[in-house]
Order: sequence, then structure tokens, then C-alpha cells
Amino acid sequence: MHRCLIIEDDTHNALYIAKGLKEIGYDATVCADGIDGMELAVSGEWDVIILDRMLPQGVDGLSILAAIREMGKRTPVLILSALSAIDERVRGLQAGCNDYLTKPFAFPELAARVEALLRWTQPNEVIRELCVEDLKVNLLTRSVERGGRPLSLQPREFRLLVYMMTHKGQVLTRTMLLESVWNYQFDPQTNVIDAHISRLRNKVDKGYAVPLIHTRRNLGYVLTPNPQADTPDDHEHAKNTAKPAP
Repeated sequence: MHRCLIIEDDTHNALYIAKGLKEIGYDATVCADGIDGMELAVSGEWDVIILDRMLPQGVDGLSILAAIREMGKRTPVLILSALSAIDERVRGLQAGCNDYLTKPFAFPELAARVEALLRWTQPNEVIRELCVEDLKVNLLTRSVERGGRPLSLQPREFRLLVYMMTHKGQVLTRTMLLESVWNYQFDPQTNVIDAHISRLRNKVDKGYAVPLIHTRRNLGYVLTPNPQADTPDDHEHAKNTAKPAP
């Protein structure tokens, strides 16, 4: 179980983050001020630290970050801050943080960023196959099958499915999908995401008892075998086949 230290003086915010991380399998510890946060950060062994920029007790987030790095600790640090100006983000990154997320934020994005930090900083064995229930993707041969039956996917559909499978159980916003699968840094104001999800769902779920691709209203999409993720939007998508996006 990954150990996460959350240094955040907003109690509601800290407990919200801790609760969400615990629900997806993390061991989360909360600290509300700079002095205690400094002590925990430098003395403990953490897999990741979520660090607020502005803290009480005269010790701010950048001071804690500097102390961690001066000790030679390479613990991945995600800074949370209401300071969203570009020069503030640059300052945080130059100080040694691994990622910078501005407030307000959506928990699924925070969780995805934490997972990405762990993925890059903790080497794993090369993954050759992804599996969710009876859905299998071979990353070497780029082949996909469900229930032993091969599925034919277009290149973009394949990338979309791989991204969703590697983030199984996480709600993925349209912004996250645009940036990670399409490499867009802006919303092109098209239905490209919805169209591809609809076609992918048609190929992955149609004819199978357990749907895997679900819509979370006003949030995004999630790949999970959990039927509780199903929403009215899922049923609506299942009825319609979107036209190919340009």
C-alpha cells in the first residue's frame, strides 16, 4: 500500500483528499500546519507527498519542499495551490516539485496525477498485457480480445482503450482524455471524445453481460466492471451510435 502525506491547512480539503485516496487503496496521513508537516516530511518514509503552498505556523510549502530536497530525498511531491499564475507554477517546479495542481481541482485528476508520479518514480516490470474482467489488450502485438473473441479497433480507439484500462476505476474527464490521447492542450469544441467513446463502447460492451465503459454525468468516463458505475447516460449512449468524428 502506498503511503501518502497530505500537508494541507484546509481541513475540509485535506479530509476530502484523504478519504478519496483511502477509497482507492492508499494509506493517507493528514497534517494541517507547516511545522508538523516539515517534521513528518523529513523524518518519515513516504511514497508521495501532497503539499499546499501556503501554510500556517510560519513554514510554507516551498520551505518544506526545499528541506526535503536538501536532504537528498527524491520523494515525488505534488503541490496544491490557489496561486495559479504561470510564474508561481514555474517557481514551484523550479523549487523541486514534480507536479503542480491549482485549486479548485477535481479529485479524479488529482488521483491520476498521483498515480502518474508513482508510475514514473517507482520502476515496475514492463507491462505486456492489460486485463479487466474478460477484456485483454496485448501491448506488444496491439491486439484486443474480449471473452476470447478478437476486437478490431482503430489506432485512436486502441490508445483510448489502453489509457482507460491503465486508469481502471478512475473517472477520466474530457480534458484528461484530450490531453493524454489526443495531445490537445485545449478543447476543440467538438464531440470527438463522445463519438470515440460511443464507438469504443459499441465494440467492447455490445453483446456482453457486463458493461465495462460507463459515463459519469457531468464528470467524464470510467472503465470498470462495477455495475454501480452505470448511469442514465450509459443507457442513452448504448442506444445511439455516434457518427465518425472528423
